[in-house]
Amino acid sequence: MEEFEQIRILLVEDNPVDAELTMYGLRSDNLSNTIVWVKDGDEALDYVFRRGAYAGLQDPLPGLVLLDLKMPHVSGTEVLAALKADEQTRRIPVVVMTSSQEECDIMKSYDLGANSYVVKPVDFEGITSVAKQTGIYWMAVNRRAPH
Repeated sequence: MEEFEQIRILLVEDNPVDAELTMYGLRSDNLSNTIVWVKDGDEALDYVFRRGAYAGLQDPLPGLVLLDLKMPHVSGTEVLAALKADEQTRRIPVVVMTSSQEECDIMKSYDLGANSYVVKPVDFEGITSVAKQTGIYWMAVNRRAPH
């Protein structure tokens, strides 16, 4: 089995089934030591910017964010905009993983600085396969910016 760079992945996904399938795909080839799952945009911003329940957290920032767009309260596009606007987080790769195939969502995501846009399949095998392929690319193929 090939060794991959171990990075902390922040999974921002409000659907627990999609989250479980994504985490299963990422863990299938030991792609990640740590996957942090947050259930909405509010929690994602609190985690990254160490606010609220995450105030004082000493964990390193994620090396990759997998971000759903369609979430209650704070949307994925709002999270993306906040991450890319901040000096400390703008270089964290953000992969939008969403069910939306809308051209306006794709364009807006890239305009806000998304590094990739992936449309989630609707079946078990599809979601786990896409998560695994995404993980392999970002951990084994892509060269990340130094911290």
